[in-house]
Amino acid sequence: MNEILFWMQPVTSAFIGWFTTWLAFYMLFHPRNPIRIFGITIQGIFPKRQTVFAAKLGAVVGKELIHFDEIARQIKDPEALAKVMPGIEAHIDTFLNEKLKEKLPIIGMFVGQGTMVKIKEGLLEEINLMLPEVIGQYADNLSQKIDVEKMVTEKINQFSSDKLEEILHSVLKKEFRLVELICGVFGFVIGCIQLLLAWISMK
Repeated sequence: MNEILFWMQPVTSAFIGWFTTWLAFYMLFHPRNPIRIFGITIQGIFPKRQTVFAAKLGAVVGKELIHFDEIARQIKDPEALAKVMPGIEAHIDTFLNEKLKEKLPIIGMFVGQGTMVKIKEGLLEEINLMLPEVIGQYADNLSQKIDVEKMVTEKINQFSSDKLEEILHSVLKKEFRLVELICGVFGFVIGCIQLLLAWISMK
């Protein structure tokens, strides 16, 4: 029996390496609620530190990732504006050729199509000049009204531990399995080294 246990050292070390790594990952989220064992409180890292984690993530997103001036710059880019102009032009066409004449029938009697075209061109030109300024002002107002850091922090705090665990596992499941396997292999190698040293010492 002792001989069997002696030669099982690599397998035992591999199991210990794998199990301790699995347990470390498991304890990221479990136990959900604090448990006292021999006077020691045990709780999963994320459930215990969720408020701190939410605050840190909110600060990173609010200060480093999302900037309203950058958003405004992207929206005011000429290429971005060019993409929305066809839709604006279509609305102006509908307004001038249908809605305006419905509300003011006299327009259709005294204003010809050529004049309507000129009015449309003038409106489009004015909108092209006005849009960047309006978007800039809108972005400034948003930056004053929306606290991204607070919003992200509140959203993360509202997440259940189950949801956070689901998100983490969906992203890192393969990496967790790989780390567990590597630790198991390391444990096996260490067990082989221990076995070799013990065998040499018995010679």
